Order: sequence, then structure tokens, then C-alpha cells
Amino acid sequence: MRLDKFLKVSRLIKRRTLAKEVAEQGRIAVNGNQAKASTTIAPGDTLTIEFGQKLVTVQVNDTRETVRKGEAETLYTVVKEEKI
Repeated sequence: MRLDKFLKVSRLIKRRTLAKEVAEQGRIAVNGNQAKASTTIAPGDTLTIEFGQKLVTVQVNDTRETVRKGEAETLYTVVKEEKI
């Protein structure tokens, strides 16, 4: 699954276009490497996302095309969240 689609489906970022812009700005890393919006995500990958003053690291548990709002948090596990 593409990175931008995963971020939207998991509701880490609300819109796919916004996820694409964040990736183009170099604020997302997959397994320690800077990622593009088209980067393929698989279960077990680690994402590091820079949200303004926060750095959030999540572990990908599952990649599904669609999920309900209540089930979106099951797609990932927050490893750490720190202020920068």
C-alpha cells in the first residue's frame, strides 16, 4: 500500500493530498529512510512523522484498503511520541 493512502486510511493524516505534501517536504521517514508519497508500506515497517512540534514514531500492524473509523487505530501502534 502507498504511504499517502496508508496515512489517510489509518487517519494519522486526514487527507491524502495533505499526506502527499508532508511526504514531499521530507517530514516522513520509513524504516529510517526519507520517504516519498509513493513509498510502499508493509506490516512491520516503522514510520516517523514530524507534526509541527511533535515527532511521532509508529509501527505498522496491518495495511487494509478500507477500515471503519473505530478500527483505524488497529492499523498501527504508537512506539513513541516526543516534542522537538
